Amino acid sequence: MVEMIPPMTEDDVLKRITVDPAIFGGKPIIRGLRIAVEHVLGMLAAGDTPEKLLAECPFLEPADIQACLAYAHRSLSGEQIHDRISRAKAS
Repeated sequence: MVEMIPPMTEDDVLKRITVDPAIFGGKPIIRGLRIAVEHVLGMLAAGDTPEKLLAECPFLEPADIQACLAYAHRSLSGEQIHDRISRAKAS
């Protein structure tokens, strides 16, 4: 069973996504870890459940999966997420 996470705004959850040019060539990653957003999304698209991801990657948290989905949603909506993340890290 997936652990319930406290309610967070989409902006709050997106703070879990970072961009570091030294990791995966600057692709969006989760909390500075060496796991790319695209990897989590690919696993979900392949049919893995959030429960399976959390079991296979014990360093992931339920909010990380939520952050990946929010990132994908905003990216498809045309937002410049990378710029927003960089600005948030600067403040």
